[in-house]
Amino acid sequence: MSRSARIAAVALGTAALVGAATLPATATDARTLPAPHRSPIVIGAVQADSPGRDDGSNHSLNAEWITIKNTSHRAVNLKGWTLTSERTHKTYRFNNLRLNGRQEVRVHTGHGRDTWRDVYQDRRDYVWDNRRDTATLRNDHRHVVDTKHWGRHLR
Repeated sequence: MSRSARIAAVALGTAALVGAATLPATATDARTLPAPHRSPIVIGAVQADSPGRDDGSNHSLNAEWITIKNTSHRAVNLKGWTLTSERTHKTYRFNNLRLNGRQEVRVHTGHGRDTWRDVYQDRRDYVWDNRRDTATLRNDHRHVVDTKHWGRHLR
C-alpha cells in the first residue's frame, strides 16, 4: 500500500471515529428537544352531503356540517379561528366561541341560532363539495391546526 493510500485510510478512519463519537450526543440532543406544538382542537366528523335531495332549503343546508372537537381537558376560545373549503373557497370565522374540554361543536352551513353545541354559517348555498373537498381549520394566528380530506383527490 502506498504512503498516500495509508494516509487517506488513516484520515477516513479518524473521521469515522470522530463522527461515531459525536453521534450519541447529537441523538441525545434531538431526543431532548420539545416536540412541535400540536393543537388539541381537531376536525371531527364531516357530513358534506346532506341526506336526501339537495334542494337548497335551510333544512338541507343545515344537514351539511362539520364537527370541531376539543380533545384536551382545557377550554379553548375559538374567536378568530376559521374553517375553509378548498373547493369552494368559502370561509367561516368563529365568533367568540369557547369550546370546553372534551366538548365538540357542529358547524352547520345554513341559518340558525348559535348554541354551545351548534353554530351556523348563515349561508344560502352549500359550502362543502360532497364528491371531494378538504376542510382546513386555522387558529387566530392563521396557522393550520387541522385538515380533513374526503373523496378522491387528484394531485
